[in-house]
Amino acid sequence: MAKADLTRGPVWKALAWVSAPMSFGIFAVLSVGLADAYFLGQLGQAPLAAVGFIYPVTTALTSMSIGLSAGANAVVSQAIGRDQNDSDAPVRLALHSLGLGLCLALIVALAFWGVAPTLFQWMGAQDAALAETREYVPFWSLSFPFLVVMMVCNAVFRAHGDGATSAAIMVLAALVNIAINPLLIFGWGPIPALGTEGAALATLIGRAVGAGAALWYAWHSGLLTVCSKPLKGLMASIREVIAVGIPAAGSNAINPAGMALVTAAVATLGEAAVAGFGAATRVQSVALVALFALSAGIGPVVGQNFGAGKQGRAQLAVKQAWAFSVVYGLVLAIGVTVFANQIAAFFADSSDAQSYTVLYLRVVSWSIMGYGILVITNAAMNARSKAAYSLGLSLMRIFVVYVPLAWVGMWLFGYAGVLGAAVMANMFAIAGGLFCARATGLLNEVAGRSVPQVLPQANS
Repeated sequence: MAKADLTRGPVWKALAWVSAPMSFGIFAVLSVGLADAYFLGQLGQAPLAAVGFIYPVTTALTSMSIGLSAGANAVVSQAIGRDQNDSDAPVRLALHSLGLGLCLALIVALAFWGVAPTLFQWMGAQDAALAETREYVPFWSLSFPFLVVMMVCNAVFRAHGDGATSAAIMVLAALVNIAINPLLIFGWGPIPALGTEGAALATLIGRAVGAGAALWYAWHSGLLTVCSKPLKGLMASIREVIAVGIPAAGSNAINPAGMALVTAAVATLGEAAVAGFGAATRVQSVALVALFALSAGIGPVVGQNFGAGKQGRAQLAVKQAWAFSVVYGLVLAIGVTVFANQIAAFFADSSDAQSYTVLYLRVVSWSIMGYGILVITNAAMNARSKAAYSLGLSLMRIFVVYVPLAWVGMWLFGYAGVLGAAVMANMFAIAGGLFCARATGLLNEVAGRSVPQVLPQANS
């Protein structure tokens, strides 16, 4: 039995039920990156520049956990919506998703640990900044399996309509991380000052606490517990999770991977440009919390309703989420433009870096609604088990539009050319999102004729 039946009642309430608490959880997680940037920025430009190199790469790897959680959400939420006679199916699918995620996380963590020095050097990190990245990688790699466990468990909670527990665990992990960040970075009493290495150790401790709390709650709530025939359909479950998880991981990894390539272009302008650009993209991530939360909430709504055969409700959810993205994006752009100087002064320690941050915020923020539509549409397609479309859309936005135009723009117009490429990529996301939604049945005339039959239930 689902903790919340998302196939009944007003659609907007179903979206809000899962998304609203997730805004707190996602804000808490993104605040960790901002805390790292703030505290490390006190140590000088080299640690801050190192964060600029580290952030897009670790975000790309983190997308694997997001992809696996998308796969878990898709299979579990659809199983709940189908209301099968096999009441153990959601539990069994959750267990299979968790086991798969842990195995893959261990492999990825070891691989990253081995290739990180060469990777960051290739990206343009030099001397002091490169040395700082080497301090950060070992503890971050150890933290990655804990992150995957926490993310998959949280996806299972959301699939059951329980966004509050998922958000609470994310907040717990972030609070632990941020609380011990300054202690480990600067030292206190018997605790030595570890600098950049201390920031990574704080991340490891916070994620371990979050993973432990998620497993404990999942067990005691019966969502991840002993079930009959736990290995039944194991290979089929793995195939189903991977069919969604790998493309979803790819679509989530593509944006930060593209950001890494764009950061390499910005690096040709110097460390101040990298520091300012990195600070701006982190601020942007926090400003987009509401849209990230909405993308987390739309997955269970689409999954449960498609599983129950109520396609009209899923389509209405997508339209409402898009409308919110447009309104929120415009309000956000106004606020960021007005307060760009104050924001930049808080996150960048030099006037040169601040100028790069301000210019990014005042230009790119006016197109950010397009990126919101992208993440919402991708989440809906993942829940619809159409993750290949989300992968294709993200690939085209980054590697056909953003990265090529960013490098050409940098050669022709400098930093302004990079910002122009970001705007064009976000505008492409709007057109691509509409096309993919229509192609996957989330927005088309044929499926749309079923909406009037469903709406009376939606407003009951």
